[in-house]
Amino acid sequence: MKQFFVLTLFPDMITQTLSYSIMGRAQKEGYIAVEAVNIRDFTLNKQKHVDDYPYGGGAGMVMQAQPIYDAYESILEKAKGARVVYLTPQGRPFTQRIAEELAEEDNLVLLCGHYEGVDERIIEEIVTDEISMGDFVLTGGELAAITIIDAVSRLVPGVLGKADSYADESFSEGILEYPQYTRPPVFHGKKVPDILLSGHHANIDKWRRQQALLRTWKKRPDLLETAVLTETEQKLVETWKLQKKDAETL
Repeated sequence: MKQFFVLTLFPDMITQTLSYSIMGRAQKEGYIAVEAVNIRDFTLNKQKHVDDYPYGGGAGMVMQAQPIYDAYESILEKAKGARVVYLTPQGRPFTQRIAEELAEEDNLVLLCGHYEGVDERIIEEIVTDEISMGDFVLTGGELAAITIIDAVSRLVPGVLGKADSYADESFSEGILEYPQYTRPPVFHGKKVPDILLSGHHANIDKWRRQQALLRTWKKRPDLLETAVLTETEQKLVETWKLQKKDAETL
């Protein structure tokens, strides 16, 4: 069982959000476990404050090291040797590759910051990884933690039922997923591509791969710079580039 420990000021936000759908079922069936640890429970002051003014002045408040460290120590026996991920805009951008990397770990500790962040000494003391959801700022790390738990849990055997459920998804092979269709065969005058109704699985697989490449080239061409492509696929991409260039010069 993969275990996630979330150090947070809002434990209900974590547990309630992850109690639905696939994540809720994965917990009930014992594939993953999520424990939200309330940092506020470990503060030493009567007012339950976990933050204070920053030394040197400046706007906002900073989360104190002591309550965070004591919250971390409370799960240390269960999370021994676990990587501690601090969710911060300053971290490396989260990708499917990082999700796959984290999925190899038995336990993960996720630290949710708030206000102007956490005391730098807690980062130096316990944090092993800093991860960002992108070049924007959230009000807290909880949404980022939930996102990471969801993305990582999908890669845990048994959570989705079949490995095929995620093998062809966007980013799993470095490119976007091909377009999907379901019933009815005609909707608002738009037909499902005939090849998908042909029953010829080899041709369908070839069509899907080409469509995945085309979609990636149109929407995220940057991904093709590192994607593993066959010689034929590389030539196909080059053809699209030339066609676009020709069209722009007309």
